[in-house]
Amino acid sequence: MTEFFKTTNPNITDNHQLRDPQREGFLAIEKATEEKEIGIVLPVGCGKSGLIALTPFAYKSNRVLIIAPYVKLAEQLHDDFDPTVGEIFYHKRQVIDNNSFAEPVLVRGTSINKSDLDEADVVVANIQQLQGENNRWLTSLPDNYFDLILFDEAHHNVAESWDVLRKKFPNAKIVNYSATPCRADGKIMSGKIVYSYSIFDAIQKGYVKELKALMLNPATLRYVRIDDETKTEIEVSREEVLRLGEDDANFRRSIVTSSETLNTIVDASIRELKRIRELTQNDKHKIIASALNYRHCQQVVAAYQAKGMKVDYVHSKREGKDDNDKVLDKLNKHELDVIVQVRKLGEGFDHPYLS
Repeated sequence: MTEFFKTTNPNITDNHQLRDPQREGFLAIEKATEEKEIGIVLPVGCGKSGLIALTPFAYKSNRVLIIAPYVKLAEQLHDDFDPTVGEIFYHKRQVIDNNSFAEPVLVRGTSINKSDLDEADVVVANIQQLQGENNRWLTSLPDNYFDLILFDEAHHNVAESWDVLRKKFPNAKIVNYSATPCRADGKIMSGKIVYSYSIFDAIQKGYVKELKALMLNPATLRYVRIDDETKTEIEVSREEVLRLGEDDANFRRSIVTSSETLNTIVDASIRELKRIRELTQNDKHKIIASALNYRHCQQVVAAYQAKGMKVDYVHSKREGKDDNDKVLDKLNKHELDVIVQVRKLGEGFDHPYLS
């Protein structure tokens, strides 16, 4: 461990290569370092991952643990620190000179051991890697191993699985970050909110696209329930769909959208994509479609293909270990019009042309 965050003098507060909410957020964190746990609210697109990278300087941290709710976001956060995968955030934004960098480690599978962690200034993990009472990572680390824990998409961290980390490292300071601090079930992310940047200011500054909702509100919806390979198409009200989604686990597992409903949604999204591309004169804009399960994902992909769109999907059931990475590479090379996902690309996923 290099004591990087103690010995490096970063260029932050007067650095106009950084966004306003990154500089202002850092100052707010710096003033609140005596607090046990604090919260930061930033809209998507305002540089939350950059602020996460800056935060350990405010605490002059010895070793920081950064937690994300899922793998792809953990990888993106790790890459902000890793000079072997490209220009790191600190260098791109002239926070430090190009000869300096923190030592990062991504906890993934069984390829990392404790000696790797001992050498690291920054340890990044998704929460699933640290779950379970007998988790090999948690049981092997002393209680003072981390002096700072940063939770990304922290509205998730009210769950018991996240609370295990608070108990394991009781003296660590905690910073929570989210664009949406309130969960759908009404629970709010932990910590005193010390800085919040409004969506209005974010749009005015051009950090995020102006938001526009295109609502499709038919009186009824049709869905196909599949039981023992028998398909039954049922027409129900919107209210009944919401009730079934909340109360019926079999509905959530087996629902596959009817062709009529699916094509209505697909056609509307393609029209909107074409409008955005024409308005911006930029063909890089894309659709992201969220499917309910693997079967539904395949159906959504086929529906877009039938309309002549270049489409692919990411899902844990892809055949090869690297197949999802290959799809994301196609996305980044602008070889897709549409990407379909099932719980793989959630909050915080960073791609500027998902419109």
